[in-house]
Amino acid sequence: MAKGPKYAVKFRRRREGKTDYKKRLAALKSGKNRFVVRISNKNVTCQITSFSRDGDKTGFSASSNELKKQYGWQAAGNNAPSAYLVGYLCGKKAAKGKVKEAILDCGVSVPIAKTNVFAAVKGAIDSGLQIPVDEKMLPDEARITGQHIADYSKNISKEEKKEKFSTYSKNKLAPEKLPEHVEKTKKLIESKLKNG
Repeated sequence: MAKGPKYAVKFRRRREGKTDYKKRLAALKSGKNRFVVRISNKNVTCQITSFSRDGDKTGFSASSNELKKQYGWQAAGNNAPSAYLVGYLCGKKAAKGKVKEAILDCGVSVPIAKTNVFAAVKGAIDSGLQIPVDEKMLPDEARITGQHIADYSKNISKEEKKEKFSTYSKNKLAPEKLPEHVEKTKKLIESKLKNG
């Protein structure tokens, strides 16, 4: 461990890799809601949060678990199409709650262009939420609809397909049908939130 009169121990959350305090301070100074995206090995979670002295307040949230339980999502929970739909769902909820804009908060990670973080951002933007972001960072239509997954699944053997798409097989969804499944789930989100 470093020693000396000028050495200062970093805050616990910074040491644990959970909070980048410089980025957080810049986000808080803007005074805007934050569109928080977190991606784990199995799920995507999006939240609209705002600062409070007592702790951040989460106004709206959505996750791939919610997609599975309430909207019939049968594919993997952490791929680009599910990230897009989770962002879209969170954005629709926020729009219903009269939230019009937010800034991206992706935590301590440095997001790379066209990744699942930006698939979620694209979903939120498509839902009507205004998030300032460079258009070049957003994934193309083929990625958010899952067309790249469908194309890949057509070009591999049955054994490979069984191994690599076990979640799809378990839920009786052919990977080739993923783009249609994405569109169907998106329409279901729209209709449920319109009527609900």
